[in-house]
Amino acid sequence: MLFLYSVGVRAYALLLQLVAPFVPKAARWVEGRRGLLGYIREALRHETAPLAWFHCASLGEFEQGRPLMEAYAAQYPQHKIVLTFFSPSGYEVRKNWAGAAYVFYLPLDTAYNARTFLDAVQPRLAVFVKYEFWYYFLSELKRRQIPTISVSAIFRPEQNFFKPWGGFFRRILGNFTHIFTQNEESVQLLRAVGLKQASRAGDTRFDTVVRTAEAQPRSLPVVEAFVLDFAPVFIIGSSWPEDLPTLTPLLEQYQQQLRFIVAPHEISETNLRLVEQALPNQVVRYSQADLATVGQFRVLLMDNVGLLSQLYRFGEYAYIGGAFGKGLHNTLEAAAFGLPLFFGPTFDKFQEAKDLVELNCAFPIEKPGDLLRSFGFLYNDESARLRILDDSLEYVHHSSGATARIMRWLEGEVVS
Repeated sequence: MLFLYSVGVRAYALLLQLVAPFVPKAARWVEGRRGLLGYIREALRHETAPLAWFHCASLGEFEQGRPLMEAYAAQYPQHKIVLTFFSPSGYEVRKNWAGAAYVFYLPLDTAYNARTFLDAVQPRLAVFVKYEFWYYFLSELKRRQIPTISVSAIFRPEQNFFKPWGGFFRRILGNFTHIFTQNEESVQLLRAVGLKQASRAGDTRFDTVVRTAEAQPRSLPVVEAFVLDFAPVFIIGSSWPEDLPTLTPLLEQYQQQLRFIVAPHEISETNLRLVEQALPNQVVRYSQADLATVGQFRVLLMDNVGLLSQLYRFGEYAYIGGAFGKGLHNTLEAAAFGLPLFFGPTFDKFQEAKDLVELNCAFPIEKPGDLLRSFGFLYNDESARLRILDDSLEYVHHSSGATARIMRWLEGEVVS
């Protein structure tokens, strides 16, 4: 199995090299690893401070690990953080993040790369966020007796770790000093296959969204002018083209009663025009909006990135995109403001979405008519919306605290 794993990893890298001339993201992945180990060695050659290594697959995992990195830096100010990413979508956005002293791509998972990388970094601690389980890196960390943890992890019975033939994959998990899971079900799955070094800490994203909701809000004059007439605001966050057939009937039917703020997941001219075509002459782009006239439009189309988490404070309702495709995007940013949530059917991998559905704070949509019916019920029952606001806020605040629980565990493992 180790042989097949090694072949698979190298085949994946070869495939990306082959498609790189045609796929920009693959090209960035390949280019980012060219001469990478030499670059890392040189960058760290004169470093004398203790280093803690945090690894995230991509941008979403970074946001999950960020509260822990910030808490670690505050508690151990004499240490420095080395942050690695597997994906260009994480590295390109956060390569200059001030919270880390060094930000690198993760080298390909081979025995040589793992040894060379750890020789250069010599971390006091290694933290893997949510999904990253690399055999050679984790094996080498265990061999060197470096405390290594997985945080905000979540497991499901259908994963290879829990199959009768999954011994190799269970050995990968066995290299962790401790695994902090999002839910108790994951703990029980791990213990059922002999992995006892696990406990439920919760999802660190709750700490992030609580802090965002309670922080002094950013000044957004365009948005503030857009919502000035106090009509209810419906936020559409991280939408994909696949979401539009469900959203368009709502936009058409309620264009006079509501204002809509639409933030596409990918800011491309094609995606922006698809939204504009849904309501001709009713849409204004954020970058083109004028404070004096923005209130004349019914839809504010966000053609920038980085503001979505700040937008939910203006809303009464929210639709979260992605669940008619590969998977649901971040629901917690909206839940932290108590908004009733609507999203597509692909959400079973997201514990918080399942929890919110069970609490009747979120409403999964199978087909376009479902959104009109579910929203119409809430729109005409203000008491139901206010009940959701209270229940969502209670759920989010009750679920926070994962960062503090993990930090308490680390106090016994980290040498100052």
